[in-house]
Amino acid sequence: MKIFRYRRVPYAEIRAFSVHILTASGSFLAFLGVVAAAEQRFVDMFWWLGLALAVDGIDGPIARRVRVKEVLPNWSGDTLDNIIDYVTYVLLPAFALYQSGMIGEPWSFFAAGAIVMSSAIYYADMGMKTDEYFFSGFPVVWNMVVFSLFVIEASELTASIVVGVSVLLTFLPINFLHPVRVERLRIVNLAVFALWCLFGGYALLLHFESPPWVVWGAVATGIYLYVIGFVLQIFPNLGRS
Repeated sequence: MKIFRYRRVPYAEIRAFSVHILTASGSFLAFLGVVAAAEQRFVDMFWWLGLALAVDGIDGPIARRVRVKEVLPNWSGDTLDNIIDYVTYVLLPAFALYQSGMIGEPWSFFAAGAIVMSSAIYYADMGMKTDEYFFSGFPVVWNMVVFSLFVIEASELTASIVVGVSVLLTFLPINFLHPVRVERLRIVNLAVFALWCLFGGYALLLHFESPPWVVWGAVATGIYLYVIGFVLQIFPNLGRS
């Protein structure tokens, strides 16, 4: 008769696996967002997406600090992160765009389809990041794009142009900013990103019934975040010490 002995799980493994649980919580937040979007409670949906974005922002630094890859080499945090990113950054915003009928029928359906298909191809690109941690091609941050369209209450024409151009730029070698990891103008980039979050959060509190200064603030900061990567690509010495 064999006697089974339980192996004591080291504290480092428990701590590392808890980071994976933190990352996986984004999938539950996405599920709550799907429920809200299906009921056309878009304000609630974007709050859930905002929480998912916060989780995505903190799990990486925590994982590097506790050396998750070294402690748990058989569990791929990158794969887990990509799965959840696709749901929260792509699938759910595309569904919200379709549910809202922002571009009209049947174009909202086709726009959502273009978003999910182009983004799936982008995730398969092994060279999506440059040596400076810029994204090469539009980095499928549809959560930010669709949210901005809701904040400004975009017309059908405006929404169509933004979605169409972004889908096209997914496949072009144009740099887009990673506000945290890109070193050039990092302080400015983080400040602008923080302002965009503040404008967006205030718009959510107002249920998208925003005064003009909130709308224009969201537009100005959003355009900056959208184009600054290309500007730094054109001027490679800009922002270098």
